[in-house]
Amino acid sequence: MRFAISIPQYARDSRFDDGAFRAHLSRVEELGLFESAWAQEQVIGAAGSLAPLQTLTYAAACTERLRLGCAVFALDCLSHGRVEVGVVTGGRGRPFAEFGVDPDKPVARFNEALALMKACWTEPEINFDGRLWKLEGASMEPKPVQKPYPPVWFGGSAPAGMRRAVLHGDGFMGAGVCEPAQFAEQVKVVREELTAQGRDPGTFRIGKRVYVHVDEDAARGRERLDDALTRHYGRGGWSEHILAGPPDVCATGIRAVADAGAELILLNPIVEDAHQLERLAAEVIPALS
Repeated sequence: MRFAISIPQYARDSRFDDGAFRAHLSRVEELGLFESAWAQEQVIGAAGSLAPLQTLTYAAACTERLRLGCAVFALDCLSHGRVEVGVVTGGRGRPFAEFGVDPDKPVARFNEALALMKACWTEPEINFDGRLWKLEGASMEPKPVQKPYPPVWFGGSAPAGMRRAVLHGDGFMGAGVCEPAQFAEQVKVVREELTAQGRDPGTFRIGKRVYVHVDEDAARGRERLDDALTRHYGRGGWSEHILAGPPDVCATGIRAVADAGAELILLNPIVEDAHQLERLAAEVIPALS
C-alpha cells in the first residue's frame, strides 16, 4: 500500500497564503510517507480552487523529490521528471457547453486530444490530421523529461472509461465519491481488461482518492468534511462518500480501499490541511503498516 496526499489549492477570500503552501509541501516531503501530491481542477465553481497547472508549477518550485499529479507538458521539465498526468472525459453535469464542447460527443474530442497530446510529447515534427485539430510540420519543445512521456492516469466510473484507461493509459484513479464495494467492481473491470489486451499488470497502476478527516468526534468530522465538499462542488449529499472519525476508524476505512484493489491511496483532507497531514502521518498511516 502506497500513499499520496492532496495539495491544498485554495485561495480563500481571493487570498493565497504562499507561506502556508510552501510549509505544507515541505512538511509532506520531510515526513517521507507520501510518494506524490495531487491537485484537482475546478474551472467553474465558488470554492476558490486554484488552477492545477499553476498550482503544480508553484509546487514544483517548493519541492525536490515529491511526484506531482494532474498537470501538463512543460511542468515535467520544471519538476525534473516528477509529473503524473491525470485525465478524464467527465460525465453528466459537466459544463461542456461553456467551453464550446458538444455535450453529446465529449469522448470523441477527448480521444483526439489525447492522441494529439502524445504526438506533441513524442514527435520532433508533428503532423496530425484530426477531425478537430490539424497540425502540419509543427513542433513542441521542450519535450517531457520522462520517456516516452509522463505517466497518464485515467479517471472515470463507466466500464468504457476503464477500458479506455487500459488501452491508452498507465493507471486508473478511482473517484473519491466511489465507495469501496463499487471501486472493487471497477478494479475487476480494469484487471479483466489488462488480461484481454495482453498488458503486463506491473506496468499499470490502480489508485483511489479518499476524502478523509481525522476527528475523535466522528459526527463532527463528517459534518465538517461534508460542508467543505458542498462548498467545493456546489451541492451536498456527500456523507456516504467520505471517511471521518478517530484514527482507528480512518485506518479501517483506508484498509478497505486497499483490500478493494488500490495500490496507491490519495488521501484528500479538505479542512485544516496541515493539522490533518500531521494526524494522518502520525496516527493513521502507521496503523496500516
